[in-house]
Amino acid sequence: MKIAQLTPGSGDNFYCENCLRDASLVQSMRRLDLDVLMIPMYLPLQTDKDTKTSNAPIFFGGINVYLQQKLSLFRKTPRWLDWLFDRPGLLEWVGKMAGMTSAKDLGETTMSMLRGEDGRQEKELDRLITWLKQSENKPDVVCLSNALLAGLAKRIKERLNVPVVCLLQDEDGFLDGLAEPYSKQAWDVLARRVQDIDLFIAVSRYYAGVMQKRLKLSTDRVHVVYTGIPLEGYEERKSGPKIPTIGFLSRMSPDKGLDTLIEAFITLKQSKGLENIKLIAAGGKTSNDEAFLGRIKQRLKASGFIGDVEFRSGFERNERLDFFRKITVLSVPEKRPVAYGLYVLEALAGGVPFVEPDIGVFSELLEMTGGGVLYEPGGSKVLADKLKPFFLDAEYALELGAEGKRGVTENFDIKQTAQNMVRIYEQVIRRS
Repeated sequence: MKIAQLTPGSGDNFYCENCLRDASLVQSMRRLDLDVLMIPMYLPLQTDKDTKTSNAPIFFGGINVYLQQKLSLFRKTPRWLDWLFDRPGLLEWVGKMAGMTSAKDLGETTMSMLRGEDGRQEKELDRLITWLKQSENKPDVVCLSNALLAGLAKRIKERLNVPVVCLLQDEDGFLDGLAEPYSKQAWDVLARRVQDIDLFIAVSRYYAGVMQKRLKLSTDRVHVVYTGIPLEGYEERKSGPKIPTIGFLSRMSPDKGLDTLIEAFITLKQSKGLENIKLIAAGGKTSNDEAFLGRIKQRLKASGFIGDVEFRSGFERNERLDFFRKITVLSVPEKRPVAYGLYVLEALAGGVPFVEPDIGVFSELLEMTGGGVLYEPGGSKVLADKLKPFFLDAEYALELGAEGKRGVTENFDIKQTAQNMVRIYEQVIRRS
């Protein structure tokens, strides 16, 4: 079986859960002796720095997608000219400039991509299909990393005569975040385009329910395969870090709740007996996040605690393993429901418990691992109250982290994920 996995890249700017998930899945399927093409879209894959997971050119390069959206001339340019804009180094630089794209441009381009062969990037779609039709590349099944790529499915099925499977993970946040009228229009177009897809694989029970409802998908078209992680490299935790420390691992942006965590941290620092705690924030950022981070740092300076917070720019795997060794508890106070929370799984694998809002997938993760605490969303004071016990009782943190590690080992091993995915691919291929 030959599998083509299409995954949008994020460059090397922030902790991209989707890129890490897809890369780990591809590597694990290859260990099952499967032939898997990892095809990056828009920007280079951040995982390629260490693992070289992708084995295909970049398609739908971010600059070409933008130019073809804005200027009809670039919908007819020769490949040698397009290639100049698809160079990885240039795309990496563009990826850091996320704030350069207006809300209107983002909405229009999203609509065009969802329209697929009827959109302004048809030339890019035809280039992808021509490459996939080559005998050495032709897959038995194509997997789209998320439903925002649904516009590609119709022409892929027509030209390659292969089934198309689509993963479901947090698309609702992106689509709901588009400016109107694009948000409603995008949902409407997506609801039509999903009819071209053979099967959907959601990353959690929670998110399967969300997308079944929003896209009116029948239950037999949506399977659930939990996101797994590679468990190698995570150490057994026998004691907590010398300095009690809160950890944050995600893109340092407003929707991830770093500002809420900073306020909770300040509250804890002002509590008797907790004056020595620290905070490490990791996960990277884009240019859009600079002003937000500036305000956070000003708040920390005003409180007198700026010296107790470390902002880490690196988030490669070895850096993440070091990060988990140095924290007592992890908290990413998401402001909207999320589909799978990869950072929670990574923390638990390292024996680090979590404190998360009781929204989205987090209750599901708690049920399956037992490695954390949930709180009713309600501001930084509520979060501070839930974090406090981890610093007052070191054994409590260790025991909860150990329980979570057992849960992750049993339920979220990437090897299980890969085997489950392969079984689904085999079923889809047999039916097609």
